[in-house]
Amino acid sequence: MRRSLTTATPCVAKRVPLPSRGSRRPALLAAAALLIPAMASPAFAAPKLDGLLADHAVVQRNQPIVVSGEAVAGEPVTVVLAGQGAQTRAQRDGKFRVTLPPLPAGGPYDLIVMAPSGTTPIHDVLIGDVYLCSGQSNMELPVERAQDAGGAIMAPGDDQLRLVTVAKVTATNPLDRFAQPPAWAAAGPKTVGGFSAACFYMVQALRKVAHVPIGAIHSSWGGSQIAAWMGEDAQRAVGRGAQVDLLKLYARDPAAAGRAASLGWERWWRDKTGDTPGHEPWQPDAALDWHAVPKIDFYENWGVPELETYLGMLWYQKTVTLSAAQAQQMATIAIGAIDDADRTWINGKPIGGRGGWDARLYTVPAGTLVAGRNVITVNVENAYSTGGMPGPADAMKLTFADGSVVPLGTDWRYALAKRTGGTAPRVPWDEITGAGTIYNAMIAPLGQTGLAGVAWYQGESDTDIPGYADRMKALIAEWRRQFAVPHLPFALVSLAGFGTPATSPGESGWARVRDDQRRVAQDDGHSALALAIDLGDPLDIHPGEKHEIGRRLARAMGALVYGQTAPASGPQGVAAARDTGGGVTVRFTGVTGALHPRSAAQAIGFELCGAEAGSCRYAAATASGDHVTLAGDGRPVARVRYAWADFPVVNLVDDAQLPAGPFELAVR
Repeated sequence: MRRSLTTATPCVAKRVPLPSRGSRRPALLAAAALLIPAMASPAFAAPKLDGLLADHAVVQRNQPIVVSGEAVAGEPVTVVLAGQGAQTRAQRDGKFRVTLPPLPAGGPYDLIVMAPSGTTPIHDVLIGDVYLCSGQSNMELPVERAQDAGGAIMAPGDDQLRLVTVAKVTATNPLDRFAQPPAWAAAGPKTVGGFSAACFYMVQALRKVAHVPIGAIHSSWGGSQIAAWMGEDAQRAVGRGAQVDLLKLYARDPAAAGRAASLGWERWWRDKTGDTPGHEPWQPDAALDWHAVPKIDFYENWGVPELETYLGMLWYQKTVTLSAAQAQQMATIAIGAIDDADRTWINGKPIGGRGGWDARLYTVPAGTLVAGRNVITVNVENAYSTGGMPGPADAMKLTFADGSVVPLGTDWRYALAKRTGGTAPRVPWDEITGAGTIYNAMIAPLGQTGLAGVAWYQGESDTDIPGYADRMKALIAEWRRQFAVPHLPFALVSLAGFGTPATSPGESGWARVRDDQRRVAQDDGHSALALAIDLGDPLDIHPGEKHEIGRRLARAMGALVYGQTAPASGPQGVAAARDTGGGVTVRFTGVTGALHPRSAAQAIGFELCGAEAGSCRYAAATASGDHVTLAGDGRPVARVRYAWADFPVVNLVDDAQLPAGPFELAVR
């Protein structure tokens, strides 16, 4: 079982003997009142609490309970919960922190925080198991959009299952308190529909396993890269210290940080393309294959065949003529919404750039504009779905200090950008691609909230960024330190299939992320996978089958948290060895019963590969017991791959009907 590790508190809390745990609210209030050294003064506000302590909250059982917040500097603060109490004194900055002893499952209780400045009661608190669910859009997708939403939403409520969603917000520095106060609610017809489907179905299943109250914390953001969920320690651990330093500069001096980011982007472009200074596409007279922009809209809607499914970069350019009086004024430029990221110049001088799908408004530095001809150049990069500069056209304009405006919503031209290989650098203050911007505002304020486990469903936005395994390991290590549980269980959803079903072997960023997830779970010892390879939709990156995802997450947590003996993840390839007949045998662990191919005599999706790229080919595979034998073809074999495609077609399962997970293994 897990063991909790408490960290030193800034103030020494004094344990206060109180009535037994069976005592209820009146007795607790009476006992607690004896601890207050003076009557509450109406001149000061009552103590404020950090984290997610609020009415109807669930507190983690069998772990020390950390209560922190803010009160009047120097005043004594007493905290009472379930017959246990502790006292401390607020520091000079008003912050306080006390640690109550671990408590068994139970409730409801009132948690009372008292000080001379006032009393803060938290009502209807349960003690049980608390799970944090985090990631990007597939974790964010709500029950009301899942396939079987009706039954889940209209099912009878469960007062012992409590839900809370962390509001989307970012910050340049870690926050002590959530920007929006948390609002816990019991699961029921009015609350389930808008809650994370994968998270809800997981905790709903775990209620039948744990037989205690359960709290589910949902904190996710669609489209987010894992880097946005990593704090400073994790960023530096994977070599992203420069991004952290630039984010800190942005917090102090946004203009200086913006200039540094633009110079970095320009260096990246020259390194990737070989363009020399003064001859880049953002220069006013760049000789590109320019075409008129048909209309201000997503470029997929222009009716240009080569852009209907285009992912990559476009250059946009527009020329405006300004008077001498206009050129001398301070100005701002609005270019409307961007999908996904932009980098903007005027007359070859950087103005700004960032990711996200909202409208751009940049300050134009003095000395940028000139009397007469001015050239605005925008690089737009799109990594998924629709892209470009959708406007609206009437929002695109140059605005001067005297209130005059030059419209920018017409007469743009565009050109395809060179292929650079990989995505352009993003600024570290971006919302979903930043250097900890989401962590700072949506995870850091949790403080040392007690947790039973973490469910993580993310990776789609990292499929073309090398090193996912290192980033995932760094995140896990950092979160475990924050929550003071050295072996905090993590259940990772292995990405579902998406895109055109594979018809031949090839390289796949999606497969690489899945294999990174596999290796992280395998090496960690306190993590497990919830496989989704058989639940994807080739046309929808957000498959609606979230009920089964939740059940598989619950299965993983059942093994990690509750010691259930059933395999946590299902069949996992762990070793590949050469046969005397020239074939390869792959051994699996986590098999319930035996391996079987669905609806076929052979298992499909296996590949034999040489050491070099482009050498993989499909192999005939036969399943038996806990292993699969691949027939040799007389060609060199150094590696074996399975389900190696964005959307692989596979059919290998065990007696529990759990799919075999994707992998790449060296042949020994």
